[in-house]
Amino acid sequence: MSLRFDLSDPEKREEGLAAAVNAVRRGELIVLPTDTVYGLGVDAFEPDGVQRLLDAKGRGRDMPPPVLVSADTTLEALATELPGWATGLVDHYWPGPLTIVCRQQPSLRWDLGDTLGTVAVRMPDDAAALELLERTGPLAVSSANNHGQAAATDADTAEDMLGWATAVILDGGPSKGLTASTIVDCTGERPRLLREGAIGREELAGVLSGLGTFLEEGEPTQDDAEQADPGEADQFGEGEDPTSA
Repeated sequence: MSLRFDLSDPEKREEGLAAAVNAVRRGELIVLPTDTVYGLGVDAFEPDGVQRLLDAKGRGRDMPPPVLVSADTTLEALATELPGWATGLVDHYWPGPLTIVCRQQPSLRWDLGDTLGTVAVRMPDDAAALELLERTGPLAVSSANNHGQAAATDADTAEDMLGWATAVILDGGPSKGLTASTIVDCTGERPRLLREGAIGREELAGVLSGLGTFLEEGEPTQDDAEQADPGEADQFGEGEDPTSA
């Protein structure tokens, strides 16, 4: 049975954040609000916890979850070989709906699944999520939904779908945004758009031009999205909303 906390109540907010931190330290799953939709999170450095997240979502190790961080400086500890334009994108858009896929530091002692040496990272623009991340460190976070269903945009929906698997649910009210984050592959010589989300292609191209580079040609595909952010990829079915954490 999940413990649920209303973050709009100052006393419950602190109690809930403390309970969520303790759950994360035990390797348990939690539900948290973000600036897009609700997410299912766990300590990124707890392999058993990450496996529980994948199991709860019905996903295999070939679909590793992305990682949320509380500050752009954390990226330096997680990623390596970041081009200057990637750092420029982070400076421009974080906190916000930009997920970047980068080469992970080889010294990292974690197991997110079959990552092929990469990690998808984002800093959400949500006060509660950032406060939690400051206390826990990086969290592996996937959208709070069952496979094939739309991601939860409120705590009730998240609890209905995943309450059985979680220790703590942080209720931050209805989601502020319904559009998925934009995903950019930063592992090559040029940036590659894996998914067009809250940040449109034209806007992104303009920012990159100012950073001295340009998007590679080609349209993003569902396979790209699945490799970059499996927690969000199942929202790309025909007639479904591409929403995510």
